[in-house]
Amino acid sequence: MRNYKIASILMILHGAFMELLGALSVIPLIISKNNQIDLTEYFAFKLPYLQQNLNLVVLTGGIYGIVRITGAIGLLKNRLWGLVLSVINCIVTISLMMFLLPFGIIDGLLACTSLLLILTQYFGKKEIPRINN
Repeated sequence: MRNYKIASILMILHGAFMELLGALSVIPLIISKNNQIDLTEYFAFKLPYLQQNLNLVVLTGGIYGIVRITGAIGLLKNRLWGLVLSVINCIVTISLMMFLLPFGIIDGLLACTSLLLILTQYFGKKEIPRINN
């Protein structure tokens, strides 16, 4: 249970600071009437598509943050749906981290660490069954 708790805390911090606060910090810029500040001055992604649609990337980050925190709370409360949602969220983050450089490096480190903690807690010291021929 200790690894689940550590993974949950990591995922809550990841969701709150990286995803939600990132999304919330640019809302005033997006809704301002004169929108003189260009988000591309502050954020640079390696894929042109992401760079051109930065507002949508920020919105998506907020959604990821909410889902990540929801899964982490479920895992913290020892719910199976929280475990599954957290594993899915970690796998999706690991898959997408290389497209969101440079921020993807931190995303990947946090998601990989959380996934390793979850899997080692779930499977423990179980071994792979051997097939005798």
